[in-house]
Amino acid sequence: MQRSYIIEHMENAMHEWCALEYKHMLTNIGPDHLYFSSLTDECMNEGMPEELKTAKCYQVDVLNLPGVNPEEICLLDPAGTSELAPEDGDKFKYFLFGGILGDHPPRDRTGELRKLGFAGRRLGPVQMTTDTAVNVTKRVVEDRIPLDEIPYIDYPEIFFSRQESVTMPFRYIAEVKTVTTKDGETKTIKKPLMPPGMLELLKKDNEMTLEF
Repeated sequence: MQRSYIIEHMENAMHEWCALEYKHMLTNIGPDHLYFSSLTDECMNEGMPEELKTAKCYQVDVLNLPGVNPEEICLLDPAGTSELAPEDGDKFKYFLFGGILGDHPPRDRTGELRKLGFAGRRLGPVQMTTDTAVNVTKRVVEDRIPLDEIPYIDYPEIFFSRQESVTMPFRYIAEVKTVTTKDGETKTIKKPLMPPGMLELLKKDNEMTLEF
């Protein structure tokens, strides 16, 4: 059964990085089961891509979403005492995430949602980007894949040139591919599953030539 996913937007604006992650969620979830709450006037009128407005967009906070019972909400919380499990898909109808730019080190801004008293679950010990957290949650509660059986890549290094690179301080779902080298050898490589356009944004932010 398809569950619904609520992103409580916790920034005043809609930054480009955030918009790419939100569009990635829209691709994975679809507009009928994706909520964005606490959207500011600035987000709605300036920074929010039109395609995101096909989702369920609200300026009220998560407690005031129409038709949503807070008792049916599970907060994905890095400080949760138990890990998310496939059976949580039977216990909860909605899964709540803080829509924030990932801080490193984390500033525990999810604590603002924790105070509201939702049941909480954790997605392991390593901080994920918000779109990764949504994608992982969907795989666990809808596809019934245990959390520890999803392939991950932690802190991937993104190369912009032979001399320049950046290490992303997050956990991503790993895209595992098998390739054949020039010598005819079979090699398995792992790449982080990122939103379309994210590598280009990183390239722009770093003003370097991208070689990934």
